[in-house]
Amino acid sequence: MKINRSEMLDVVYRFYPRGVQKIMRIYVPPGEPVYEDTKEHRRLVEAANRGRAEYPTWEAMIHRLYERYGLQNESLSLVAGGIEPAYSARIYRPQDSGPVPSLGDRASLSFHVSLLGPYYGIHSRGEPDEIPAAVAEEIEATYPGYQPIPPELGNEVVPDVDMDGVLMGEATIYVCLFSPVWTWVDPV
Repeated sequence: MKINRSEMLDVVYRFYPRGVQKIMRIYVPPGEPVYEDTKEHRRLVEAANRGRAEYPTWEAMIHRLYERYGLQNESLSLVAGGIEPAYSARIYRPQDSGPVPSLGDRASLSFHVSLLGPYYGIHSRGEPDEIPAAVAEEIEATYPGYQPIPPELGNEVVPDVDMDGVLMGEATIYVCLFSPVWTWVDPV
């Protein structure tokens, strides 16, 4: 099934209120809406709670991938009670010829499985190897029915959404459905 722009924006706006800045109540005039009080934020909290409950599925998948590649789980804040829109991890490719990642290695691929809808994303530096395809295969086997968001939709800016780590007017669909961690791996 092909994903379209309207569908993506509907998902974003279901979990992020339009035009409401994410600031604390003490900085908002009385009677003005506060981000944490919105129905959209409550839905995001519920999705994060489901993510915590279903975390063992994610953990089993990344352990399988860890056996083949050096990776870092970026979802620990979710387990600790954070409100994240997705599970996230990064794969490191060694700078030298050794199989074990070291401090000199660089993150060259991140992948995310959304908690907000049946979507996933793989953000790669573009190295010519099998890793992106292997990660996609593992995600699709673990999360049947999930599909990737194409770059022409995922990179679209959602101008009226504010979220942690991203100013209003700068969040993309990828960032809204996966997290600001999406930006941690720059393509070449």
